[in-house]
Amino acid sequence: MSDLLSRRSAAVALAVLAAITIAAGLAFPDSWLGTVLSVLASPGTHTAMLRLAVPIALAAIGGIFAEKSGVINIGLEGLLIVSAFSAILVTFRLGAGESTALLSNHWWGFAVGVIVSTLFALLFAVVCIEFEADQIIAGLAVWLIALGLAPFASRIVFDSPNTGNVGTFDAVTVPVLSEIPVLGYLLFDTGPDVYVMLIAAVAGWYLLARTRFGRWVEASGENPKALDTAGVDVRKVRYAAVLLSGIFAGLGGAGFALGQLGTFAGGGETDIGGRGFIAIATYLFANYHPIGALAGSFLFAGLDAVQIRLQTYGYAVPTELIRTIPYVTVIAVLVLFGKTRLPEAAGEPYDPDED
Repeated sequence: MSDLLSRRSAAVALAVLAAITIAAGLAFPDSWLGTVLSVLASPGTHTAMLRLAVPIALAAIGGIFAEKSGVINIGLEGLLIVSAFSAILVTFRLGAGESTALLSNHWWGFAVGVIVSTLFALLFAVVCIEFEADQIIAGLAVWLIALGLAPFASRIVFDSPNTGNVGTFDAVTVPVLSEIPVLGYLLFDTGPDVYVMLIAAVAGWYLLARTRFGRWVEASGENPKALDTAGVDVRKVRYAAVLLSGIFAGLGGAGFALGQLGTFAGGGETDIGGRGFIAIATYLFANYHPIGALAGSFLFAGLDAVQIRLQTYGYAVPTELIRTIPYVTVIAVLVLFGKTRLPEAAGEPYDPDED
């Protein structure tokens, strides 16, 4: 009881602090707080938040499938990198052209990006499921391979770690509905990558919560022996879940590249910039719920959008500082509001011949 009261007190304290901050910003519109509130209320910030959320949300949903099945996929960052680079490369080779036509070169690049990500996920699945390699090390290997392979391939093709620019998807504007305040520009005048994110989030939730396969995935991560006893092949379920993580991450990486960037910079962390690791923090923050992961991605992408727009006002907020917020948030949530419970068999290979 006392623990519940302390959590409620912490929540109330945070709400009061937020209210005081907002009041101060409204009272002094020319102050730093006033500028932040102005940026938060800007339609440009909202639309940027949606597009910046695409790789985080989709990689997080993919990570949920893998981890709930018992396979920890921390190679999501690598999957985002290879899908983004492949999407840009193929689109560039085919020629940019019209970006929104159903069979445009952008969509071919998008499809190839998803396929490449899925193939990397398949390789990861074989190493972890068939050869029972340490999942953390295998995931790091996927990330490091992608981190080196994408710039290397870019140097071969473009003589630079950075690719050429192919442009981005044009916004899809729905007549009449796009005129609705706020929701109009958010949902009915936005890029196809945002629609892919929203549809995939609902599809991921439905697949996990409302289908037999979703129950198999959960049983595979919680009690694989019981699932095997019931006549379901645990390895096949885990393969399917890991491949789904590759598909979702591929949608995120290719969508981000063709919806937000239009190019790929392979220097340093690459254009992905740690969003795969933020995705891991996001689904832990959401306690493995796809819709919760979508909402969490809005929070983290929104912070990124705010810091980008603040720089236009002369406030140089380090992106490195912004990117620590997801991890700090996860820690705060775990401390104040409960614990994220890992699946019982997460990280453990399953051998049907073992007792």
